[in-house]
Order: sequence, then structure tokens, then C-alpha cells
Amino acid sequence: MKMGLIGAGAVARSHAEAAAALPDVHIGAVCDLNQETALSLAAAHGARPFTDYRDLIAEGGVDAVIISTPHSLHHEMVLAAAQAGLDVLVEKPMAIEVADCVQMQQACAAAGVHLAVGHIQHFLPDKVAARAAVCAGRIGEVVLVHDYRSTDYRPGTRAEWFFRPEISGGGALMNIGAHMIDRCSWLTGARPEQVEARVQHRFGVGVETDADLRLELAGGIPATLTVVSAPPATVDEVLLVGTAGTIVADPRRGTFLRDEDGVHVLHEAGEEDIPEAFTTQLRGFADFVAGRAEFAVDTEAGIAVIATVQGAYRSAREGGVVQLAALAER
Repeated sequence: MKMGLIGAGAVARSHAEAAAALPDVHIGAVCDLNQETALSLAAAHGARPFTDYRDLIAEGGVDAVIISTPHSLHHEMVLAAAQAGLDVLVEKPMAIEVADCVQMQQACAAAGVHLAVGHIQHFLPDKVAARAAVCAGRIGEVVLVHDYRSTDYRPGTRAEWFFRPEISGGGALMNIGAHMIDRCSWLTGARPEQVEARVQHRFGVGVETDADLRLELAGGIPATLTVVSAPPATVDEVLLVGTAGTIVADPRRGTFLRDEDGVHVLHEAGEEDIPEAFTTQLRGFADFVAGRAEFAVDTEAGIAVIATVQGAYRSAREGGVVQLAALAER
């Protein structure tokens, strides 16, 4: 499978490295608005460089594209790829509005092409170990989730488009919160049904820098999600509390389970965890396109994440609890 990369930033480089590790996938074209960025990544993989994604789609000679661009651009780019008959792996968040996600899903189905959403949490070894333990019943029934993650939304810490809500769709909640919503839902096997949220706007950057969410997942499971910009120490921890034990998953430390027999190490974090996750994800996408297997993350999961983010923004604006079923309606 010959892949085209639309967007050549850090995440695209991870996808390119994953392709280099797979014998049946290679990068055939790279597009970025910054010509030097496109040329650099294309040269590293023997690919054709482009600065306009429409030219890559029309002339790149690829079978599929990976879209790693500013969030608001995902919608138009997926529609263009589908119209050209190309399979698509689009980075999270799937889009910035539920209606756009649904249109992307429908357009790909009508064109007979495959659409997958790159929610990398499903492939990170620490999260995979946690999910396997939950599915095996090692902590009993999950009754509580706490997810705490840091980020940095101070001026100058990231590309300027992240601070423009019309392009990014929002700040820390849309960007990092989407990961947290996704992993809490996947790890428990329960999608969010309602949300109450508060956000903070610090540093004068034009988007929210911090967010605190109270979710109720299917089955009545409560989940607390907190994302904070620039705390004294970096944090990225999911805690799952079950009737028979607890699990902590942290990509920097690993995955640990405590039950009546003591503490068990389910996964030790290593430098290869993130590259392994991208390789596993891309291998899964190639299998999906070839008809060998379903992709690990279905598009409904991507839509549910955006519905939850939009519900959280509404709750933060208006106050109170927002029911999510209506936001995800077709």
C-alpha cells in the first residue's frame, strides 16, 4: 500500500517511521504547506513532495492518505480523498463538529473507501495492558475512573493554529481531552452518556488551557477527567477502580494492578512504546484496507468523542449537566 501523508509535522513523522517498519506499506507522497517541511520528510522516505493536498490526491499516485493537519481541515480533506477513491486514516480529533464527522463517515461509505480514526491510545502498550486486564476481569467490575493529564498551552509552546479556535476547534479540552475521553471509554467498554464541565482560560491565548469534566459512562460509571496546563510536574495517569482491585496506566512508568494478592506489573514503560503503537496502528489500518480485519477503533467511537467534547463546551458555557445522546443524533 502506497501512502500519502497530508501534513508533515511530528505526528506525520511517527506515521512515516511506522511505514518504514512494515514490509507492505511505504510512503509515496508527502504534503505540507511549508515546502521545506514537505521536502525534508519526502526526501527521507523517497516520496514526492507537495504543498497542496489537492495536488497530492490528484497526482500523488497513492492508495490511501494519512491526514495529520489542523483539526478543522480534517473534514474537507477526508471528503476530497473519498471523492478520489482513496482510503483514509485521519488523526484525532475526527473533526470539530459531530455533523462534520457524520458527513465524513457517510461520504467514505458512499465512495466505497475505508475510513479510520487515529486514536493512538488504543495502541499504546500501557493502555493495551490495562484494557486486557479489565477484559479478563482481574479487577472485577469497573466502578470509578480518574484521568489526570498535563499539557502546556502557554504562549509560544505550540504552533499558532492551536490558539485559534476556528482552526483548532478549541484548546486543551479538544486536543488533550479528546484523548482522555477516548481512553476512559475504551478502557471501561462504556461510552459517555452525560457530562458536566468547567474550563479555565489562562495565559491570554484565546482558548481554554485547563478543563475539569465529570462524565457518567454507560452503566452509571463515574469518570473524572482533569487536564491542566503547565503544572510543576508532567502527569499522564489513568486510574481504574474495580470491585476487586485497581489499575494505574501511565506511559512514562507502565501499568500496575493491585488486588488482594498485592501489586502486579502488567507493563514496564520503554522507549519503544510510542513507535510500537504507531506501527501497530498502521499495520491495523493496512489490514483493514485489505479486508483482513476490522480496524481497532470504529468511526462511531470517534464521533462519540466529539459529541462529548461539544457537550462539555456547552456545559462550561451554560452550566449544568448535558445529556449526550441528542448531540450524537444523525
